[in-house]
Amino acid sequence: MAHKTITISEEAYNLLKESKKENESFTEVIKRVLKAKKKRKDFLDWLSSNKDLKDLADSVESVYTERKDIKLRY
Repeated sequence: MAHKTITISEEAYNLLKESKKENESFTEVIKRVLKAKKKRKDFLDWLSSNKDLKDLADSVESVYTERKDIKLRY
C-alpha cells in the first residue's frame, strides 16, 4: 500500500490526535470520520429527495449543524 505525506496545521493535528481512540492510527481516524460524514450526507440526500420528508430533512440537518458547535468536556 502506498503512503503519502501531508502537511497540516498544528491545530488540525491536535484535533486529529484528540479524535484518536486507543490503538487507532491517524489513517483509521481519518477514514472513520470521513465515512461517518458521508453516511450523514447520504442520509440527508435520501431524506431531501422525498417531498414528504423535506421538513424532517431540514430538522435533521439543523441538528447536525448545531452539534458541530457543541464542545464536550472531558
